[in-house]
Amino acid sequence: MKPGLALSVSGAAVALAFAALAQPAPGARAPNAAPVDPATLQGLPAARDYRPPEGVRTRTADIVSDNVRLTAQLFYAAENEGRKLPTVVMAPGWGATAATLREDAVDLARAGYLAMLFDYRGWGESDGRVALVGARPAAGGAFTTEVRELRGYVDPWEQGEDWANAISYATTEPMADPGRIGLLGSDLAGGHVIRLAAQDGRIRALVSQVTSADLRPYKPYQPDPAKVIAEANAAAAGLAAGRTSYPPKGARTGDLVGAAVGNKAVRWAPVEDATLVGAPALFVLAQNEELFANANNGQLACERVTGPRRLMMLPGITHYGIYGAERRRAIGAAIAWFDRYLKPDAAPAQGDAKPPERGECFPPPEPPKGEEDPNGSGESKRTQDASGRWN
Repeated sequence: MKPGLALSVSGAAVALAFAALAQPAPGARAPNAAPVDPATLQGLPAARDYRPPEGVRTRTADIVSDNVRLTAQLFYAAENEGRKLPTVVMAPGWGATAATLREDAVDLARAGYLAMLFDYRGWGESDGRVALVGARPAAGGAFTTEVRELRGYVDPWEQGEDWANAISYATTEPMADPGRIGLLGSDLAGGHVIRLAAQDGRIRALVSQVTSADLRPYKPYQPDPAKVIAEANAAAAGLAAGRTSYPPKGARTGDLVGAAVGNKAVRWAPVEDATLVGAPALFVLAQNEELFANANNGQLACERVTGPRRLMMLPGITHYGIYGAERRRAIGAAIAWFDRYLKPDAAPAQGDAKPPERGECFPPPEPPKGEEDPNGSGESKRTQDASGRWN
C-alpha cells in the first residue's frame, strides 16, 4: 500500500529509494508465505455484487465528502438487524480499496459491531474530484464544459477529510450508536486514525495496524531526505503555478500503487498529533517492518498518546504479513480492544474499575501463533492459504 515515509516526485529517485526499502530489515526472518500488497489485487467484486457469508448482512451507502460522493459498505450480523450497535469505521491504506477490508468487516460484524468501510475520493467505487479541461466561461451561473475526473492519486490531507465526513455519516446511521464509535486503520490509514482521534471527541477507541504515521523523509529509508523534500516542493510549486497536473490514474511510486500530490506527503506527520489522543489506542505492528521504522511511527505514537494504550508486536512478519499470515490474530486483538472500550457489558461494575491500561511501547514480540500455551496448535508455522480471502 505505501512506504510510510516521504515520497519523491522524481520517478528515478523514487525507484532508487524504494529499491532500498524492499531489502529486508537487518536480522529479519522470512515470513511463512510471500506477503501480498492489497493494493495490487484486481477483480474484486463491486459492493453491489458482493455476497457476504451466511449470517452477515451488508448494504451500501453514499457519503458526501466535500461535495464528492464516496461509496461505503456496512456489515452487521443478521441477528442484530435493527439494533443500535457499537460502530467501527474503516478505510484502506496506501493505494488500496475498501473491498480488501471485507474479511475484517465480516469478523467485526460477527463480533457484534456495525462495521463501515469506505473508499477515498478518486479510488475504488467512490467518485473523484473534477477539474475543468479548458477555461471557465466569463458569464456567471450554470454552464456546460468538459471536465477531467481526478483518480488514483494519494493526498493524505484529503483522505483525512474523507475520514472525518465518514465518521459524521456514521452518526446518522439508524443502527449506529453515535456514543460508541471506533476507528480501525492499517498502513497509511493507521496514521489517519491517530490524527482523527486527536481532533474528534466522538472517537471512543482506535486500532492502528502497521502504523505509518510520519511521511517526512529520513535515513536510511530515503538516502537523501533534503533532495526528496526539494523535489516535492518543486512539484507543489508546479501545481500551484498551473504548469503541471495531478498524477494520472495508474501512476506508481516505485512498486507502490498511487503517486503523491506535490509536497502533501512530506508534510504529513500525524505522529505529532499523538499527544492529543486520549481515546484508548491499540497498536499492532510487524516485527520485521521493512517500509519504515516502527520506532518513528507506531512505537513513537504509542509513547505519546495520553489514554489507555497497548502495543502488540507480531512476530516474524514484514509489513504485508498483517493482511495474510497474521490477519486473524490482528483482527482478533482489535475486536478484544473494541470489546473492552466500546461495549457496555465490557465496562467494569461500579467500584471494580481497573486502572487504565498503559502497556509498554517497546514490548517483546508476541509468541508465535500456536505457542501461546503448551497445547497450542503451531498453526502459524504452516503456510497460510490466502486463496479467495479477498472475495
